[in-house]
Amino acid sequence: MPRFSVIVPAYEVQPYLNDCLRSVLEQDFTDLELIAVDDHSPDACGAIIDEAAACDPRVRPVHLPENAGLGRARNAGIRRATGDYLLFLDGDDTLAPGSLRAIADRLARTGEPQVLVFDYARVDWTGEAVRNVRAELLRQGDPEDPEDPHARQVFRLDQRPELLRLLMVAWNKAYRRDFVRKEGFAFPPGFYEDTPWTFPVLLTAESIAVLDRVCVHYRQRRRGGILRTTSRRHLDVFEQYDRVFRFLDARPGLAHWRPALFQRMVDHFGVIAAAPGRLPVRARAEFFRRAGAHHRRYRPLGAATPPGRARWRGLLLRLGARRAYHLLRGADRLRRRTAECGLTAFTRARRAALWLHYRVQRCRPVDPGLAVFAAYWHRGYACHPAAIEAKVRELAPGLRTAWITTPEYAHTLPPGVRRLHPGSAAYWTALARARFLVNNVNFTQGMRKRPGQIHLQTHHGTPLKHMGLDLRDRPAAARGMDFGKLLERVDRWDYSLSANRHTTLVWERVYPSGYTTLPYGAPRNDVFQRATEDEVARLRARLGIPAGTVAVLYAPTHRDYQRRYVPRLDLERVARALGPGFTLLVRTHYFHAPATSVASPTGRALDVSGHGRALDVSEYSRVLDVSGYGRVEELCLAADALLTDYSSLMFDYANLDRPIVIHADDWDAYRAARGAYFDITAAPPGPVSRTEDELIALFAGGAWCGPRSAALRAAFRARFCPYDDGRAAERVVRRVFLGERPALLPPVVPLAERRPAPAAVRTLPNVPAGSGGSGGSGGPAVPAVPAGPDRPAEPRAARRAGVVCASPAASPAATPVTAPANAPVSASATSLPHRSRPH
Repeated sequence: MPRFSVIVPAYEVQPYLNDCLRSVLEQDFTDLELIAVDDHSPDACGAIIDEAAACDPRVRPVHLPENAGLGRARNAGIRRATGDYLLFLDGDDTLAPGSLRAIADRLARTGEPQVLVFDYARVDWTGEAVRNVRAELLRQGDPEDPEDPHARQVFRLDQRPELLRLLMVAWNKAYRRDFVRKEGFAFPPGFYEDTPWTFPVLLTAESIAVLDRVCVHYRQRRRGGILRTTSRRHLDVFEQYDRVFRFLDARPGLAHWRPALFQRMVDHFGVIAAAPGRLPVRARAEFFRRAGAHHRRYRPLGAATPPGRARWRGLLLRLGARRAYHLLRGADRLRRRTAECGLTAFTRARRAALWLHYRVQRCRPVDPGLAVFAAYWHRGYACHPAAIEAKVRELAPGLRTAWITTPEYAHTLPPGVRRLHPGSAAYWTALARARFLVNNVNFTQGMRKRPGQIHLQTHHGTPLKHMGLDLRDRPAAARGMDFGKLLERVDRWDYSLSANRHTTLVWERVYPSGYTTLPYGAPRNDVFQRATEDEVARLRARLGIPAGTVAVLYAPTHRDYQRRYVPRLDLERVARALGPGFTLLVRTHYFHAPATSVASPTGRALDVSGHGRALDVSEYSRVLDVSGYGRVEELCLAADALLTDYSSLMFDYANLDRPIVIHADDWDAYRAARGAYFDITAAPPGPVSRTEDELIALFAGGAWCGPRSAALRAAFRARFCPYDDGRAAERVVRRVFLGERPALLPPVVPLAERRPAPAAVRTLPNVPAGSGGSGGSGGPAVPAVPAGPDRPAEPRAARRAGVVCASPAASPAATPVTAPANAPVSASATSLPHRSRPH
């Protein structure tokens, strides 16, 4: 007997049916039967089903002798089902990869509930997926937190009545077959057949659980969908609600649900009435008459009246006043349009007033005691500007600092730093009068730098991909960039910060102007040389990383050749393959990562609350979304290894001398669309994988932290980390803000003498003593220590590979490197920062 019976009714869905069937049959959980019901479809649906059955014995074809409708087609599938659980999938929708395994795991962890509710995402004709707007109702909660209102893992509907606010469909749930058979549930004929199925099922179930994961991709067809069809059959909704209330009447113990179901019915009627093109013109009057009759018939005594305009709409619906109802909706539309016009006029007037205000402020003297900072297009306190701002407060306490960001990121600002709202009068005043302007991107085009102002451009990473003027022949990446305006913004720079010689050469060529290059290192990386073992441990505890596990930070970059975020890895499969000794920290590129969530390759949303919330993808593995975590440097400190593709984060992380793995599954496509300054697969900071299987093998076999990994990392650090000794921000502040001579700046600590922050679980290859350990240090490998009360067991993949997971300890750095002549290398031998040649 299979675990799941997946029932797929098909009628006139031939363009989509193959995708639907494949999405089920290609699941990594294979204990299933697929019951595909051809509802006497006039197109090729029947043939497609038979072809699938011929190729896979798990497909059980059913051909109905006449068209019976969606509900009866599902009933035919139920009668033939033999699985423990029933799932329904419409023929034009798809099951997200990994969904059945996630459902099976959740069912096992929650004790085989009668109903499991999971989530879905709407997918439009462009392929863009948008998760259910009420996904928060499916929060699984923390079973160990007694104050978490969602801590209960299995419940009755009385304990989570908010689930009634979800879309009432049959295909977002798994049903225990013996429960369905015992209660005699079946789908009725007609449109809206899900309504008299879903409500009785939820009201009757003694055990319900939820899965906070997108399992179904709900296709939004441009034309041809039932809900987009103009038909009198939409009047079937009244008979379906008659069935719901007859069910209630037959079960007096459920009478207390009448008010909630009545309100859902009224809301449903309102949606149908408001949907353009759903009701034929000649059926609208009948719809309102019948809606009024149902309102009067099923309205419970003492039913609460909704507030606001919903109250009037409910009253008109109750009276069947169709013309008045549409008049009210027309008035609402007029009110909205009037408000929009007023807002547009106000916005234009405000913009003009602010521009005049800015012109006036530019006439006032420059304020020598004010420094204004920003980063990542106002995304909060981050990156090099944050490190420099903190050092300014330490070394130049007489300077006042202000940070430009939105209220969404206000919590990232340290105490005492003034927040400037983008576009406000205070914002324009600060841009007009501040002596120092610091950003890792460009300030707004409307800003005009004045004589006496100093503009420091920090950038935000070592360039691997093409930047600036090199994008002129890369239309997918440039996307309409105005290169003339770009150069106007570049001409505002007084200083350009660089972390290595490669970066200096690139910036001076692609951003040609008269600025001074400061080859002082990356200020945001200073913390890598200062953080202690205890600080690393606190960061891991804050993020929820289990003690003793190897934390792998997965940080993919943006793809210019793709319109939306397309995950490159099945994170659940990777995490499951790595086993319980690993925790994946997932951080998407900031172009794609909202403050609260990131979509997994399987459609699952890995939600973040505060600093992050872990989601167990199985009892043996962990995935933690950290896309909403503000300080990437802290994530690097917490991680024992970095997994990335082409993100510039690899250049920063190399300073920690910890393993780096490159997953370059689309390197040729990426390089063709964006361009690259060198082949990262030929000179990588660690092992390179081209497929997901290769990546898993790298970790399972120990190559991710083996001798070759250490050798590659040492060469990479020598090339790209010459100045990051922990004092980059100090050199910048002393040179730019305090005006000190370059000869007096702190000398660069040689690479061999640096002691980066220790990893919580430091991985070293098992190599003979004296042959070199992590980072090519030339020292012996740290010996293995038996697991004990103060030493966690080694991760499974590491043990298989013969890798030692050592207690944190400072390790010597990579092979010493001589800093280029244009960097401050010692107190007695320094050279002035050079100016780029004007072009």
